Amino acid sequence: MLELDKTSECGDIALEEDLDNRNPLRHLMGGNEGVISSEGVARAASSMSELLTVLPKQSHAVQDGLLTLSFLHDLEHVPKPISISLVVDASPGCGGLAWPAGQILASYIVQKGPQYIKDRNILELGSGTGLVGIVVGVLGAENMCITDQAPLLPIMHRNVSLNRLESRVTVAELNWGCPLPTSIKRPDLILAADCVYFEPAFPLLVQTLSDLAGPTTEILFSYKKRRKADKRFFSLLKKKFTWTEVADDPNRQIYNREAITLIRLSKVMLPNALL
Repeated sequence: MLELDKTSECGDIALEEDLDNRNPLRHLMGGNEGVISSEGVARAASSMSELLTVLPKQSHAVQDGLLTLSFLHDLEHVPKPISISLVVDASPGCGGLAWPAGQILASYIVQKGPQYIKDRNILELGSGTGLVGIVVGVLGAENMCITDQAPLLPIMHRNVSLNRLESRVTVAELNWGCPLPTSIKRPDLILAADCVYFEPAFPLLVQTLSDLAGPTTEILFSYKKRRKADKRFFSLLKKKFTWTEVADDPNRQIYNREAITLIRLSKVMLPNALL
């Protein structure tokens, strides 16, 4: 009987796959990622104190259990700060928490301001709490759709309602790898944060990105590198997309040191797809 050589890189990846299948969320729950507090808030570990300087200010109200995030900015005609209230709940999975990669993406969009999102159809994948899409709604987007799997939809609906954005932000179920619902419009801008953590879902995510994107679709993709198996995701991704790191974020060097990266994807269009 052949045994897995766990000292080799391939052995490491195979071991990671086995552990992923046993606990798909394990990469989001441990290591230097941070800690899950008793109230279900994902907080950076003490070793990540520098990262805290570029994340929105956070407070958690004991009486109502709501997490408030405040985004500082210098924009005109926009509330200062932008304050978002969220229900956070780890019971349906780690998607119900507010992770740093999502906060980084939301902060970048705040920096870009309302003109960046004006008159665009915007869709967020793996929205979880809905944080990123809700920030986009507060900035004035009129066509923002936040999506995730069914267990997270109640949290997303509650958070949209809490922030009084029912007229701007819609909630939809979207399962990666499945046919796109007819109710979802083709987006001009796709947002995704912390969607790379469960290897069996890698090809499904790439397929859904490809189904949604056209030649002019902009995709902002924020992720935290956690293990060697993440390379497989980008091996799949490069078959259909090219990407560059977002260079105009002044906070980039700080969050890069914590293995968080924000990239911009462009779909590779085959010659017959352009006809």
